[in-house]
Amino acid sequence: MEPLGTTTLFLFICVSCLFFFSAWRKRSGRGKLPPGPLAFPIIGNVLQLNLRNMSQSLHKLSVKHGPVFTVYFDSELIVLLSGYTAVKEALIDQGQEFSGRGTLPLFEKIAKGRGIIFSNGERWKQLCRFAITNLRNFGMGKKSIELRIQEEARFLVERLRNTQGRPFHPAVFLSHAIANIICSVVFGDRFDYEDKKFLTLIHLIMENKKLFGFILVQERQNDESEYTTENLARSTADLFLAGTDTISTTLRYGFLILLKYPHIEEKIHEEIDRVIGRGRIPCMADRSQMPFTDAVLHEMQRFINLVPIGVPHAVTKDIHFRQYLIPKGTTVFPFLESVLCDSKKFPNPVQFHSGHFLDENGAFKKSDFFIPFSTGKRICAGDGLARMEHSLVLTTILQNFTLKPFVDPKDIDLTAVPNFVTYVLKLYQLCVLPR
Repeated sequence: MEPLGTTTLFLFICVSCLFFFSAWRKRSGRGKLPPGPLAFPIIGNVLQLNLRNMSQSLHKLSVKHGPVFTVYFDSELIVLLSGYTAVKEALIDQGQEFSGRGTLPLFEKIAKGRGIIFSNGERWKQLCRFAITNLRNFGMGKKSIELRIQEEARFLVERLRNTQGRPFHPAVFLSHAIANIICSVVFGDRFDYEDKKFLTLIHLIMENKKLFGFILVQERQNDESEYTTENLARSTADLFLAGTDTISTTLRYGFLILLKYPHIEEKIHEEIDRVIGRGRIPCMADRSQMPFTDAVLHEMQRFINLVPIGVPHAVTKDIHFRQYLIPKGTTVFPFLESVLCDSKKFPNPVQFHSGHFLDENGAFKKSDFFIPFSTGKRICAGDGLARMEHSLVLTTILQNFTLKPFVDPKDIDLTAVPNFVTYVLKLYQLCVLPR
């Protein structure tokens, strides 16, 4: 009998040869794939990537291989787009060809291709159209949704007032308020902050568990329709998962920035007092008259860079992109951090600086490089709602309170902990003092 070690070595060599032959065919058989680091059999480039700080690894690879490059996660080919020009050419100029949704094993296991975020093809088109139409009907971009946000902001202010200047963790307060805005849109009403059903929902969102376990699988459906109970429930879950955690984290990180730089908060207070005063709640129409506050809100989202490598896309057919061929179905990541932290557009991008969005006269300055919600056909469907929430909740709180850090501002660390697809902010405490 052949020794086990020899058999294992022989199998390893065979698998290695097959892998490299397959990679060679992909790179030279039908066209030239983008460049990238040499991949190992079975595991691909996993050992060459820092999975705890993926954006750092990808930045180094983009410097070496250029703005369009490849890596292998296990044996799956992944194309990365780095820099504004490459991202724009793909997601906007060739938006239809890059409109597929790439797969991630964890989310595929949970979503199973259902819902808005991780669906593809005709299913995605129908569900996305359905979601946007109904969000607009419920008031997104209109006065009615603004009133819902203003209402929730008032409840949040009262809850903050009840802290009576004592230190507290803002995460729970903010996630409850933002989730309640989604509840008012989806269910037609908000919940009391102590409501048991509401707290259970929040727990499920924060734990990222599967929502809506009550789906009745024997329920009769139209087999040709994408408006199944599973798809609609998954779409609703997507709205809560994406809408609640993203904006509440942005607000929580934003308040930490203001605690670090009290002079910025002071300038926002001055602008609020001059434009809005204390007698009425802020509205979106105020934003055009508050260039400094508007610049700070944009800079918060740019600096926070919450989803640095973006959400995976996929090409819908074999396409020629620049001088390369990208095969149909290939997963493509738009490296958003490379755009939001472009040093030519945003000097010293790792530092928080409201001047990134102000011109020499102090007027607000737009930037095509501001793409925290991605861009193109698969831009986040709730980006308009998120921006309204960010603006109205933050200005309403600062209209009523002064933020007080629990430690000396110079000791506040703005560094977030990176993981595979996002940044995680450490818990902190603060106090709010009535103005």
